[in-house]
Amino acid sequence: MNKYWEIISKSYSDYWNYLKQSVLFELNWENYFYGLIIISLVVWGLEIAFPWRKNQSIFRKDFWLDTFYMFFNFFLLNLIVLIALSNTTAEAFNSVLGIFGLSITNFQLFDINTFPYWLRIAIFFIVIDFVQWYTHTLLHKYEFLWNFHKVHHSVKEMGFAAHLRYHWMEPVVYKSMKYIPLAIMGGFTAQDVAIVHFFNIVIGHLNHANINWDYGYLKYILNNPKMHIWHHAKELPEERRNGVNFGITLSIWDYLFKTNYIPHSGRDIEIGFEGDEQFPNDFLHQELYPLGKKNAS
Repeated sequence: MNKYWEIISKSYSDYWNYLKQSVLFELNWENYFYGLIIISLVVWGLEIAFPWRKNQSIFRKDFWLDTFYMFFNFFLLNLIVLIALSNTTAEAFNSVLGIFGLSITNFQLFDINTFPYWLRIAIFFIVIDFVQWYTHTLLHKYEFLWNFHKVHHSVKEMGFAAHLRYHWMEPVVYKSMKYIPLAIMGGFTAQDVAIVHFFNIVIGHLNHANINWDYGYLKYILNNPKMHIWHHAKELPEERRNGVNFGITLSIWDYLFKTNYIPHSGRDIEIGFEGDEQFPNDFLHQELYPLGKKNAS
């Protein structure tokens, strides 16, 4: 038990130091704090310069709530619980494997660090994006998970910051699903993770932004605002009731697995979900909402 307390304590101290170094400009390329701010300001500027829904306010509905979610989920959540939970879970998993004389390295099929740099980044990005796409489909398929995911779909006007409005349970699910694939491929450097993560943030912000872009032929590869708006559509055909356009960064998975759906311009469609009129409007009650539901998978 002492071992786990040490892991928890070190997780808190390490992440606090990292966060402090980020704010004080003591980090360079791995500075997510100012990286997020810069990306957000640039995409917000694009929304202002090239609005798709021209009657939507610059400070749209729930703008400040989503801004709070953005910083809470990206930084404070890690400090409060996520890093400590991740590290202790990994240790517990390794301990269980140890009972059977195994370790996480037994699952490693190859060491991706022996690959050329460009190939290592490409494989890491593609594999992680597919796992996230599949995980996203599960959030819509099972009622238990959907009740957590409703927080993200409670957005009523799309804008860049809506990208990071989600319940704290979601990253727990995503990280759990990514654990084994990452173990199979071996380790990645912090710089690898930062490059992919920053790219995903840019595309995720753009997907939710009030921008009239679909990237031309690249729309079949990259998720985009005109595609993602339909993921948030309040009304979908019965055969699509479990959702559409699940892509996180890449749209190609939706085209490959026939979950793509763009019947027409979605500029003025209503977004949300059935019954969202009764969904809480504030952060605390949105976070507590799934815990009060009687879920059935």
